[in-house]
Amino acid sequence: MTTSTPQEAGPDVRAELARLRDSIDNIDAAVVHMLAERFKCTQQVGHLKAAHQLPPADPSREAHQIARLRRLAESAKLDPAFAEKLLNFIIAEVIRHHERIADDAGGATTGTADPIAETTTAADTATTGAATTTGTADTRE
Repeated sequence: MTTSTPQEAGPDVRAELARLRDSIDNIDAAVVHMLAERFKCTQQVGHLKAAHQLPPADPSREAHQIARLRRLAESAKLDPAFAEKLLNFIIAEVIRHHERIADDAGGATTGTADPIAETTTAADTATTGAATTTGTADTRE
């Protein structure tokens, strides 16, 4: 199999490649900014939980959020298994942060930290008419 480098491709191909890569770079930046906002919210959840000596995790909420994300992924034509892996990675980070917040507060309530059960999402509010807590991005710093 022969492969060519972008420099060996014609100018039209190089221009299209550059255009697509610019779009990818913009999307990556948006993803980073969205995650930062999410973690700001989950950090607030972590502080609220620590202040009220609530456990850092909510397994039933986490299961609900994973199922919800898998449905969203399917409708978006994204591999649901990939979406679940990504969410589990985020949840693990949120749990770590929540545990750190609880430890820093001195009343460390540990357990399975469910970051998905910790934050309220606009989608949850719009769907149910009431805010529900989702711990997907609960940074405990």
